[in-house]
Amino acid sequence: MAVRSTIMDTNSFRPEMESALDPQTRQLTRERAVLGPAYRLFYRKPVHLVRGRGSHLWDADGVEYLDVYNNVASVGHCNPRVVEAITRQASMLNTHTRYLHENVLHYAEDILSTMPDEVNRIMFQCTGSEANDLAIRVAQSYTGGQGVIVTHEAYHGNSALTSKLSPALGTAQSLGLKMRMIPTPDTYRVEIAGQVANECSPEVFGGWMADQLAQAVADMKRHGIKFAAFLADSIFSSDGVYPAPVGYLKPVIDKVHELGGVFIADEVQPGFTRTGDAFWGFQRHGVVPDLVTSGKPMANGLPTSLMAARAEVLEPFASSIPYFNTFGGNPVCMAAAQATLDVMRDEDTMGNAKKVGGVFMKALKEFQAEHACIGDLRGAGLYIACEIVKPGTKDPDQRKALDILESLRGNRVLTSVCGRYGNILKLRPPLVFSEDDVDWFSTAFGKTLKECGE
Repeated sequence: MAVRSTIMDTNSFRPEMESALDPQTRQLTRERAVLGPAYRLFYRKPVHLVRGRGSHLWDADGVEYLDVYNNVASVGHCNPRVVEAITRQASMLNTHTRYLHENVLHYAEDILSTMPDEVNRIMFQCTGSEANDLAIRVAQSYTGGQGVIVTHEAYHGNSALTSKLSPALGTAQSLGLKMRMIPTPDTYRVEIAGQVANECSPEVFGGWMADQLAQAVADMKRHGIKFAAFLADSIFSSDGVYPAPVGYLKPVIDKVHELGGVFIADEVQPGFTRTGDAFWGFQRHGVVPDLVTSGKPMANGLPTSLMAARAEVLEPFASSIPYFNTFGGNPVCMAAAQATLDVMRDEDTMGNAKKVGGVFMKALKEFQAEHACIGDLRGAGLYIACEIVKPGTKDPDQRKALDILESLRGNRVLTSVCGRYGNILKLRPPLVFSEDDVDWFSTAFGKTLKECGE
């Protein structure tokens, strides 16, 4: 039997659960049959949302929820500056990049100014999957290799190419014959020379991970596969959120370059001020990628994405193959992206992520001190993992994590789970999350733990 997808199936509604639903919700779930069976709904009792503002959402009955999950609406649901920018541009023109337009050029220059000087070319797409797909093709063209390395529970997209590099989609999704996986950088469980990884220096832990990568490249070589790229999200979100020790990626990326590959930084999750330490997640580790990709947060939810590159890395592909994405870089999405970037600067979302993320983590540590089911807390800024385990052990407790998730939903807090075992609460709210929102979460979490017998 195929193993279910950790990011798609663990917290999902299934038809056999419909008997517990009210008639209206049951009818809506049945009507979704027209979409086919591949789609997923969150929760045993799906939420019917109709409105959003900031970090808050409302359902069809007017019930208000706290959103602790969505990095898509990065500067808040229905941010008025983004809405105004979209409306203004949509009333004038929306077309493709075969015509000149200021929006795409101005945004390209502005977003590149947030990156290292070496990353100086940019192309736009509509989804993160497309951005990663293109980055892989660019990397393979530059290196002349085909082999790509990802981590054990990575997710990098749903195109034919990227889905084969996304083990988090479950075992029903076949993986590429020329890809290899290295272990999740699980600082909670990995031991190096008898020392738990979260107590190791960045150099020691990074060295361990670099060794894993070197072994994977050696295996490729034995099978006649030339190494092309290491593709990684620098907070390892689908693997379970592993942001520390800060700097541990540097030995890994040094090894990538030593072995002739390039580093593709998938910044859909850790980018755009999310970690509170830097604009991009890779910057926390003191590394310069060869290619950078991002998507969902850049236009506050509109379908747009980017692939940025070192000019010399892009050149072999771009000089020989024309690339065109019909609505990648369209004026409306670029207006939304520019407004989103302006809000991030003007409202200091990086500072807010650091400050409120610190308050959030402090509150969670107080719960950890009283509840043995909280085995580990990891995070950077407004991206926090709360790992649920069987008390007194490090054994994952997926059942308890899902019970907590459902109880939080009943207490009007929305989030989900991640990690290989589906036992890690993924706390990743919009960047406008406030200290009042932390209080809301804490009240709901306290009630939830009691309801779950903790």
